[in-house]
Amino acid sequence: MTQANHSLTTEFILIGFTDHPELKSLLFLVFFTIYLVTMLGNLGLVVLILMERRLHTPMYIFLGNLALMDSCCSCAITPKMLENFFSKDRMISLSECMAQFYFLCLAETADCFLLAAMAYDRYVAICNPLQYHTMMSKKLCAQMTTGAYIAGNLHSMIHVGFLFRLRFCGSHKIKHFFCDVLPLFRLSCVDPYVNELMIFIFSGSVQVFSITIVIISYLCILFTIFTMKSKEGRGKALSTCASHFLSVSIFYGSLLSMYIRPSSVQEGDKDIPIGIFYTLVIPLLNPFIYSLRNKEVINVIKKVMNKI
Repeated sequence: MTQANHSLTTEFILIGFTDHPELKSLLFLVFFTIYLVTMLGNLGLVVLILMERRLHTPMYIFLGNLALMDSCCSCAITPKMLENFFSKDRMISLSECMAQFYFLCLAETADCFLLAAMAYDRYVAICNPLQYHTMMSKKLCAQMTTGAYIAGNLHSMIHVGFLFRLRFCGSHKIKHFFCDVLPLFRLSCVDPYVNELMIFIFSGSVQVFSITIVIISYLCILFTIFTMKSKEGRGKALSTCASHFLSVSIFYGSLLSMYIRPSSVQEGDKDIPIGIFYTLVIPLLNPFIYSLRNKEVINVIKKVMNKI
């Protein structure tokens, strides 16, 4: 087959939820509501943290950046998905595919490091409260946040760069609601082994590193909580950590199931359910899990509402 034929396909069709055309209006309404609540919740949290000086602490700075990245993830995926519910062709170009995956990868990678930073911050606050301002300085907070964005950009550029080695000459139907790399690998006429290896090495390293920090931090936190004398304090700390750890577990579990499991490239039946979790559900839940269970954030919200 000639090189011209190899590079023939430069546009794809996002099949998404077309298996149930009778449900498209309902699905559009559901996902539009999720998108609206996600954007309002995350961007509202970002604005709240910027406006209120008492929230200019490492924990809330990390939380604000996490909310910003969740908004980025939603903006990269949901608008095109909503458009495709009523689009006749549901086409997406290769360049749009790469841009969509770039911003998704940036957001998810930055989220991994920000969640690890938040876990470490909580570890210092609960296990070493007297040394908190020394161990968790503003300089370190800025470095960790900047590092998360740099890592996200580098990780995205590596995978997008390797996408340029692929050629698409057969089917151009992507069995997903957004342009992810694994469905593209299945359509490639070029063996995507190198791309798969890069995902396993880099995505695996990012997740193993950040998960290790999260697990060690929360184990130390749990040990400290169970040694507390105050039952009330122990209950509050345990309740907060449990909700945080649940969110982290769903996020990392989805990413590991999607990108790191051995048969992830060959199997496409789990792409959409898992994709819904880490691109739609997690960004929707995070502002509520991390802020609405926090009395300080609730007090600031009440203060703002009273002014209005």
